[in-house]
Amino acid sequence: MSLMLFGLLAVMLVFMFMNTRKRQKQMKEQQEEKAAKTVPGAKVLLQGGLYGTIVSFDPVDLDKPAQVELAPGVVIEVHSQAIIRVVDPTEDAADDEADTEDAAEDTAAETTPAQGANDGIESIQVETPEETKARLERNNDN
Repeated sequence: MSLMLFGLLAVMLVFMFMNTRKRQKQMKEQQEEKAAKTVPGAKVLLQGGLYGTIVSFDPVDLDKPAQVELAPGVVIEVHSQAIIRVVDPTEDAADDEADTEDAAEDTAAETTPAQGANDGIESIQVETPEETKARLERNNDN
């Protein structure tokens, strides 16, 4: 009877060991994939729910803080593990944006303000990752 219990214990230990190694391997692959995608100019989601653009990131030394730009000219340092994931733009989001822009153009045509009227709202221009990287490089050169 005790021999059977030791056999069962041995089987459970082997199963736990194999499961742990499999999980560690998966985590390592995910970290390597994230490190490969996390390059300057990539849009990322931070642990606090903020979206930003990577300015600098060291995939080798994860203790070194990463620099993330939240808005033009606003660069913060975060722990490299605070970057949850790299945000990949999808075709659905691009289609939604195109539909939204079409609707906005139709609405704008209907509600055109009087000439010379200034309501204090300026149009917001969104930078592409390449434009952000180029602007940051120009700022570093100065």
